[in-house]
Amino acid sequence: MNTKFQPYYAVIFTSKHSNTLEGYAEMGQQMEQLAKEQPGFLGMDSSRNDIGITVSYWESLESIQQWKQHSEHLVAQRKGRTHWYSWFNVKICKVEREYEF
Repeated sequence: MNTKFQPYYAVIFTSKHSNTLEGYAEMGQQMEQLAKEQPGFLGMDSSRNDIGITVSYWESLESIQQWKQHSEHLVAQRKGRTHWYSWFNVKICKVEREYEF
């Protein structure tokens, strides 16, 4: 992901699972692959323990909105609300600068 020299956007999805996880892993893999095919997608980081955090990176707010409205992603969102999550939070942030060690 070559984003170090330009501002870009991060979508931070934080969640807690419900007791029902049937189909969750498969849908997660499908959504990750589908996101990689979307215009403006730059990359993704994810970690799951008691609380899961997935951060996806995008070129623009428009590309984030298009992903949010993608028909297959809408299905995953509905299943998340009704089956897989007891709670979630979404934050959209502009990344002005980045560095690493």
